[in-house]
Amino acid sequence: MSEILTSPLPRQVADAYVDALVALDPITGTYLGVPESASRLPDFSPAGHDALAELARDTLAQLAEAERRPGADSDAERRCGRLLRERLTAGLAVHEAQEHLRAVSNLSSPLHSVRECFPLMPTDTEAHWNDIATRLRAVPDALEGYRASLATGLERQLPGGPRQVSTVIGQLDEWIGTDGGWFAEFTRKGPAALRAELDASAAAATGALVVLRDWLRDVYQPGIAGAPDVVGRERYQRWSRQWNGTDLDLDEAYAYGWSEYHRIHEEMRVEAAKILPGATPWEALRHLDTHGAAIEGPEETRVWLQELMDETIAALDGTHFELADRIKRVESMLAPPGSAAAPYYTAPSMDFSRPGRTWLPTMGETRFPLYDLVTTWYHEGVPGHHLQLAQWVHVADQLSRYQATVGQVSANCEGWALYAERLMDELGYLTDAERRLGYLDAQMMRSTRVIVDIGMHLELEIPDHSPFHPGERWTPELAQEFFGLHSGRPADFVESELVRYLGIPGQAIGYKLGERAWLQGRDAARAAHGDAFDAKKWHMAALSQGSLGLDDLVAELSAL
Repeated sequence: MSEILTSPLPRQVADAYVDALVALDPITGTYLGVPESASRLPDFSPAGHDALAELARDTLAQLAEAERRPGADSDAERRCGRLLRERLTAGLAVHEAQEHLRAVSNLSSPLHSVRECFPLMPTDTEAHWNDIATRLRAVPDALEGYRASLATGLERQLPGGPRQVSTVIGQLDEWIGTDGGWFAEFTRKGPAALRAELDASAAAATGALVVLRDWLRDVYQPGIAGAPDVVGRERYQRWSRQWNGTDLDLDEAYAYGWSEYHRIHEEMRVEAAKILPGATPWEALRHLDTHGAAIEGPEETRVWLQELMDETIAALDGTHFELADRIKRVESMLAPPGSAAAPYYTAPSMDFSRPGRTWLPTMGETRFPLYDLVTTWYHEGVPGHHLQLAQWVHVADQLSRYQATVGQVSANCEGWALYAERLMDELGYLTDAERRLGYLDAQMMRSTRVIVDIGMHLELEIPDHSPFHPGERWTPELAQEFFGLHSGRPADFVESELVRYLGIPGQAIGYKLGERAWLQGRDAARAAHGDAFDAKKWHMAALSQGSLGLDDLVAELSAL
């Protein structure tokens, strides 16, 4: 009897998994705010990946036992157990297909994880900077492990995509720089007492970037010459499960992307006419790039975005959301040089000592039009990623740390953020023609992502109702042209986006498909409650459920 009482339930198994994962992956520990992780980096070699897979298998076995315990059938335990099983199973499928041996991407790879963890580290004390110096000394081993995985993939004829490789070599050139590189720039604000050690450790980290860049350029790139950039249906189906938490009907999703494309296009034409009569939506957007409202200067733009988020929190709190005080703090940041073109968000640490942050890549620009910045910061900041992910951390003690952090399903989060943009439009915050056209352009981008991401990886036929190359089959070249014709964003952004889709197949479709799930769940809850439906109550309950895959999201939202 005592064994039954002390045996773990699913939420305890999930949190034990988080602890074990942090031990193997200190970068995850940094995101969670675990101080003991600060001086280490993961093992990105094949052996390191195998250790993560073994942890997943062991955890699934423990979960099977836990689900037989008394109390495991409660809603809280059931929901956590389903998420844990789905996430670990999806991850193991990706691992067993040896995708970690070809992980080259301009946005999501071990290389990017190494660099991106440093701006998240605390820098308040000399001890913090000691941790930074020690972690910088670990960069060469971490990147050597990553190189070893790619080399093993090369031996097994598992190549990364040529476009991703070329782009990453260019990113490495920028990070290495000519004046000590990105790591030297990052450590310049460190204390004088550690100057020599910080300079030496930054130089060691930059040296590791040089070694990796030269190997990618001189060995890996020639070794993958002629390899396809697209992944095909089998690999794509596996990756779409990883990013979306469901086994999608990819042909239905492709058709949905086209239906949204046509709907949004009609709305864009209406708004474009208000700005520049007779112009197409994209002519109107190009007009706004030079003649619309804008902020001059990166730092001035950062401050403006901070004020936008603060004002939005003040307007929504108590009316459409009920926000805890610690959720009301979110910081606007400028992304490090060499980042991908898209803005992004990083969640708060588990104790909120590091707040949620939005990051603006400047891409060398000094003028920032407001038409797309406003809706983008509704997406990245408030009421988008920040409200969802910070609320998860806020209620982690009622869920599990796993549900609030590493169990995250991309399509759930990106779907909420796109829903948040739509919500702000519904609430009347985007009535200005410039900002509403920017919002619709963002919606169009997410629809064209569904079309080109699925279309080019599966090499599908372009339908007869398309205004673009009907009857032809998608290629990356056609995808880039189509995306550029249907976006108000500059050419370098379009190219960066295409390389992103090639490098992380199945992720980009989750924005629109996730938004559809959120809307379906809200519509079902509203229909069930009728006039008694309370949107504020529903939003807070929905944001307090923690992570869910699209398999479960609609059902759980509908029942609120």
